[in-house]
Amino acid sequence: MSTYKEQPPHEVLDRMKRKDQVIILDVREPDEWESGHIPGAKHIPLGEINRALNELDSKQETIIVCRSGNRSGRACEYLSSLGYNVVNMPGGMLEWPGDMEYGK
Repeated sequence: MSTYKEQPPHEVLDRMKRKDQVIILDVREPDEWESGHIPGAKHIPLGEINRALNELDSKQETIIVCRSGNRSGRACEYLSSLGYNVVNMPGGMLEWPGDMEYGK
């Protein structure tokens, strides 16, 4: 049983528009990140997720994003098993309806 929540891209965007404090971690590879990411997101590729442990507040809800929701789901399983408060964004960047930033 998963111990993390899921929130579709349009709901994440709605929260950002409401100025909720939304922390977003993008776990895609660097070339995917550079081809378009959510403004203000942090970028730590899935293979380097242990680096995120120092950079994330385990109590602060963090939305995990990838291309389609598979890698972010794996990241959520791992981080939630360590006690982090994470939310997967199923559909990922393929379904992201909001603005994007490009490049590093």
